[in-house]
Amino acid sequence: MTDKILLELDNIRILLQATVELDKVAARAKYSIAYDGTYPDLYLPNFVNGTVSTATGGSISTISSAHLSKKAWKLCMPNAYHPLLLQQHQENLHRAKKDVASATAEIRRRRIYGQDNVEEDQLASDLDLMKIRVSQMEKDRPVPVDFFIAEGTTVLVITGPNTGGKTISLKTVGLASLMAKIGLYILASEPVKIPWFNAVYADIGDEQSLTQSLSTFSGHLKQIGAIRAWSTSQSLVLLDEVGAGTNPLEGAALGMSLLESFAEAGSFLTLATTHHGELKTLKYSNDLFENACMEFDEDNLKPTFRILWGIPGRSNAINIAERLGLPSDIIESSRQLLGTAGAEINALIMDMENFKQQYQHHLQEAQYYVMQSKELHNNLEVAQKNIIDHTSAQRKRKARVISEYAVMARSIIRKKFQQFRESAIAKRVLEEEKAVQNDKPERLKDPEPTSTPAVKKAQNTNISMATTTEGEDNGIPEVGDLVYVPKLKNEATVVKIDSSKNEVQVQAGIMKLKLKFKDVKIQKRISR
Repeated sequence: MTDKILLELDNIRILLQATVELDKVAARAKYSIAYDGTYPDLYLPNFVNGTVSTATGGSISTISSAHLSKKAWKLCMPNAYHPLLLQQHQENLHRAKKDVASATAEIRRRRIYGQDNVEEDQLASDLDLMKIRVSQMEKDRPVPVDFFIAEGTTVLVITGPNTGGKTISLKTVGLASLMAKIGLYILASEPVKIPWFNAVYADIGDEQSLTQSLSTFSGHLKQIGAIRAWSTSQSLVLLDEVGAGTNPLEGAALGMSLLESFAEAGSFLTLATTHHGELKTLKYSNDLFENACMEFDEDNLKPTFRILWGIPGRSNAINIAERLGLPSDIIESSRQLLGTAGAEINALIMDMENFKQQYQHHLQEAQYYVMQSKELHNNLEVAQKNIIDHTSAQRKRKARVISEYAVMARSIIRKKFQQFRESAIAKRVLEEEKAVQNDKPERLKDPEPTSTPAVKKAQNTNISMATTTEGEDNGIPEVGDLVYVPKLKNEATVVKIDSSKNEVQVQAGIMKLKLKFKDVKIQKRISR
């Protein structure tokens, strides 16, 4: 057996590799379906005259929002989830629902077998708590983040409070880029547009190393230096807390220089988080930069984990300290030390945030009404088409009915006319017959006075001969014979014989008549 396996070892290895590949494809498909992923639109950057532009292999055909389809995006991921956060939530929710099902089955079993009611009451109470927990978990779904990075943006600077979701946002973009490259659907809403990065470089977390005598700041610098050396104009770079771990002024200056270096020739797209306010000003001096911040709910003193685009984050430390009850003299002193300019900047940023939120609200409302208008317009077009089709069908139906009635009317008129002609002819025939009958007695009553017995004898002889001749002419006709109809004073053809009634049906032109045998004279018999 071993020898036979050795002979087929190469084929077995090929078969195993093919099986593994098929299993990986099936696993990717199963994962994408399980988490309701979205098919990503991947594209390769084009480089013309040293500048970067984007070109896709096809148009985005699955865009659901009008404002997304009208703008060219370098990276577009609406409602994107971190895979691990979503997986953890769904697994916990699945376990909670399974516990509810088990508790329900246990209560049902106890009721069937009539076991201890005290324990059953406790289980029922626990079941209610489990259902409440499931309901709460369904509401506490991880908050998705929106990524809309326009073409022309090379560096995105994200600011915001600690535990606000900055690092998770970076990881979400990095994982989505890698998932798209290996054939997985992206955990986001449509449309998803992602560049095909040749590599993803990340400096996230604490790079402190006791073995290499590296501090946190030194570890970050070493990692960023390596990324700067390896990254190309097709790479994605993720930098967390740029310039942290040292003097704020020096850290801010170093961070600004690093980001400008990546913007000019370091990567296709760089995402960086920071607490340094100076980095937020790069957007106003360099068009390659864009600002975003993590939203913070000051009323509840907690982050919302949503990204506000185009707005630099502001410091909330003094306001939070005031809401937490820190003495007012300390708060006032802090604000004086911060300076009027800083307070005005924060107030301006706050106004911008409010304006941005109102803008987003009005934009969503406008999009809703646009969608409603389009739907109503489509319904009107369908209704108009139905009316036109119905009108055309009604017109055709009426024309068909009128045509049918016209045919019927013509047929009735033709029949009535034929009946009228036949009745007129029959009336004339009857009148002629009546006139003949009236004329015979007169001739019999008033014989010519000059008649002599010899003449009378001759007349009687002629009458007898005529009668005999007429009897011979008035033999029984047959179908096809040509007969003379005295009443019509015209010839006709025999078309039907009814011997039981001594009747014959003749046709003269288009007219058909039924006559007695004695009312026709055979002119010509057909050859038999």
